[in-house]
Amino acid sequence: MSITQFIREHDVQAIHNYLSSMSGYEIAVMCSQKNLEELKLIFICLSPKLAVDTFDYLPLRTQKNLLRMLPTVQVAAMLAEMPPDDRTQLLEELPKKVVDEYLNLLPQAERIVSEKLLKYPEDSLGRLMTTDYLTVRMNWTVAQALDHIRLYGHDSETIDVIYVVDDHNILLDDIPIKEFLFVPREFTVAQIADNKFIALSVDATAEQVINVFKEHNRVALPVINAAGELLGIVTIDDVFRLASERTTAKMQKVGGMEALDEPYMETPFFELMKKRARWLVLLFLGEMFTATAMGYFEVEISKAVVLALFLPLIISSGGNAGSQSSTLIIRAMALGEIKLRDWWRIMRREIPSGIFLGLVLGLVGLARVTIWSLFSNIYGDHWFMIALTIFTALIGVVLWGSLTGSMLPFILRRLGADPATSSAPLVATLVDVVGIVIYFTIALVILKGTLL
Repeated sequence: MSITQFIREHDVQAIHNYLSSMSGYEIAVMCSQKNLEELKLIFICLSPKLAVDTFDYLPLRTQKNLLRMLPTVQVAAMLAEMPPDDRTQLLEELPKKVVDEYLNLLPQAERIVSEKLLKYPEDSLGRLMTTDYLTVRMNWTVAQALDHIRLYGHDSETIDVIYVVDDHNILLDDIPIKEFLFVPREFTVAQIADNKFIALSVDATAEQVINVFKEHNRVALPVINAAGELLGIVTIDDVFRLASERTTAKMQKVGGMEALDEPYMETPFFELMKKRARWLVLLFLGEMFTATAMGYFEVEISKAVVLALFLPLIISSGGNAGSQSSTLIIRAMALGEIKLRDWWRIMRREIPSGIFLGLVLGLVGLARVTIWSLFSNIYGDHWFMIALTIFTALIGVVLWGSLTGSMLPFILRRLGADPATSSAPLVATLVDVVGIVIYFTIALVILKGTLL
């Protein structure tokens, strides 16, 4: 029989037996096809550990709904079974009243840990760390340390690294577990310690945490305060999740909208509209200046209508060049390849880049007008002057787009804003307005006395 039949018959024992051989991920995938009532029955049939493993893979909205439906006893068992960092991540998404209720369900030791972690500022490293780790003392023998690991290791988030602390919990060293396995058991911890370690400050930013993990290739890193006291550890799985969330948020900002708090399919319709509409209204207001700019050159357009034919081509080329530059700079900033002080080096690089790209596109535009004029009179007797105008305008507009796209992230970073806010639509809007001015100013200079 299938799991669907067991659920339909509410056969609790059969459901339990069927799911006990599956992993949390496999059950979560299966749960994505079930309604909340069926989901509730499935979780009632799971052991606390398997329930927590499965729960971790569910979307946040489903997690919230499920917690409201499950019996209080099971919610308490699941919360107690969760690692402190995962429990903190869940609780920080819930209303304070609900958090207080759930905290009261926890055993005293677990409640104290959760309350301590929740006191750290939102989005801080303190919210990301776990207090499940192993420590030893310098004067212990290797045999004592290994006995300690065997006794308490099952409660630790990871045993890849063992942390050495003094009587005041000041971090002295971090030692890979393998170092304990290849020395005589009568050696002391001090004899295998090198008194060197890499630690994160509890005040470190998310970007700093991600960069340190990338640079040092660690599965876990200790978290300390200003006094050097060991507060917890951060594991690589949490850093991967953090990096994924930040990348997603940056991509959404680059796309010209506010970052979503939940996955796209889980975001309520009107919340999604609010996130998108704010930026669209702002960009629309910015684009209004293009109408103002074109109105200023109304006489020139009426005299040489042919200029309007090439306006979208020239302006979009500048916007595309700006979007390229903006994306490259934002990504380089995120990877730590460039700093705020590098703005002049970037400008010196983007000026020749913009000129070169403008020349390439300008030659294409020049060739287009020339070839068409050989077989028709669509551009009139002054076709070469028109071609020269397009050639020159493309160089100017593409250069402006490259400079705007590359410098705007630096300006925003200097003002304390997220460089990703300099999204492609924002760069394109700025290039549109100034690009029109550049285009028609060049046309006035080149075509004066002919078409203008």
